[in-house]
Amino acid sequence: MKMKQWFRLLALLLVAALFAAACGDDDGGSTAVDADGVAAADETADDTDMADDSDMDDSDMDDDSDMDDSDMDDDTDTADDSDMDDDTDTADDSDMDDDTDTADDSDMDDDGAAAELVPGPGFDGSTINVGVISDLSGPASIIGNPLTAGGQVYYDYINSQGGVAGRYLIETVERDHQYNPATAVQIYNEAKDDVVMFGQLLGTPITNAVLESLKEDGLVAAPASLDAFWVREQNLLPIGGPYQIQAINGFDWWINEGGGNADQVYCSFIQDDPYGDAGQEGLEFAADNLGFTVSEVARYVSGDTDFSAQVQQLQDAGCEVVFLVTLPSVTGTALGTAAASEFAPQWIGTSPTWINAFAQIEQLAPYLQEYFVVVGEGSTWGDESVPGMATMVERLEEFAPDQDPDYYFTFGYLQAHAVVQVLEAAVANGDLSREGIIAAMNGLGSVSFEGLGGDYFYGTPDERIPSTENTIFMVNPEVPNGVEAVTTGYRAPFASDFVFE
Repeated sequence: MKMKQWFRLLALLLVAALFAAACGDDDGGSTAVDADGVAAADETADDTDMADDSDMDDSDMDDDSDMDDSDMDDDTDTADDSDMDDDTDTADDSDMDDDTDTADDSDMDDDGAAAELVPGPGFDGSTINVGVISDLSGPASIIGNPLTAGGQVYYDYINSQGGVAGRYLIETVERDHQYNPATAVQIYNEAKDDVVMFGQLLGTPITNAVLESLKEDGLVAAPASLDAFWVREQNLLPIGGPYQIQAINGFDWWINEGGGNADQVYCSFIQDDPYGDAGQEGLEFAADNLGFTVSEVARYVSGDTDFSAQVQQLQDAGCEVVFLVTLPSVTGTALGTAAASEFAPQWIGTSPTWINAFAQIEQLAPYLQEYFVVVGEGSTWGDESVPGMATMVERLEEFAPDQDPDYYFTFGYLQAHAVVQVLEAAVANGDLSREGIIAAMNGLGSVSFEGLGGDYFYGTPDERIPSTENTIFMVNPEVPNGVEAVTTGYRAPFASDFVFE
């Protein structure tokens, strides 16, 4: 078979495999791997950025691969002075693996007994309701299901240890937006009076659609998306390094450690929306600092299914390195088209570009192993040198034994960890009201994600410091997620110079 015919067959097989992945089990078990990705069936939906994000972002996740995670459950996390700055009681970072944390003395009455918190929206005096607005049955369910499963495992663990502060169980209130912003607004309004906060809000377009309502209602939500815009939003609880940082670290790694140089022809292939713009902003910042020029930008819009024009545009421009800011439905089709055209630049993808299924397509894996890297967070699944990995895997095996390794699971797990830190601090402060949740979040200080993601400093919006480090993943079909970390904790020398507005 001639090479071009072989590549065309590869592209067709890829599309078929992605369709099968998108139509898989609703529990998100076997195919998702990034904090912002989506399966091939997403071709008719709004494909704007999800978080996977990797990480997972996406993936912001995406993925990603990133960064990803997608896509974890509770323990009896409680405040511990070792994780507090001088003025604020916050939950101890050790609650990712410590079941004995307890609320601090600010939650005690004069007799030393725990003070009763005042019931309010989402809290009946004994149970804390946390909202989840995700895609559980639509085109992005390949992310939403494992993402939600990750959060649930973390909450289940917390509940097994007695709940928040050892006494308040967490219950999730799940709603399915099917990756439709209008639906998301509707179900937000239905659920908002039943929760103390939203522990997951999947997707950049979804977060944008709901954000003004969050502000009006004084509610906090954790976006499963890695846009830098979230850093300064008072009503959002972001985690992870934004897409701009993924671009900065990815290209610094490529030029200084990955075998590239500033004289190559650099291009990008991006989604024509805020997700793509975020990645492009990071790429331009990297170019200014590393001395290369972005020669060509190919864009696509949500709903596109044919990317032959964009691939031809990049090929005609002589692109040697292409930054990919897409979702998995686009990644698979675009790279299949590139392979069929015998176009083989170095692809560097954000975390949401990846899903596990890619590594399992025998005809595609060699192309990906040779020409594709993903920028995300964390490490190779099962790497017990990462402090939080063994704990997460142990909890998964106990509370969700049928859940396969998945980047989005990890992202959801980490989101739940951040949520529990806020709830522990609010309980310690004696206030689970909406105002109390915001005050607790603003007083958290530095929160560790134990190597599964970068540390994040939470203060008032202007004080926040997101993670500025990433992991570089290469494709390896032999590892559970299909991607293996080749460099963890990578931070470009100029990453901290990027200004979050």
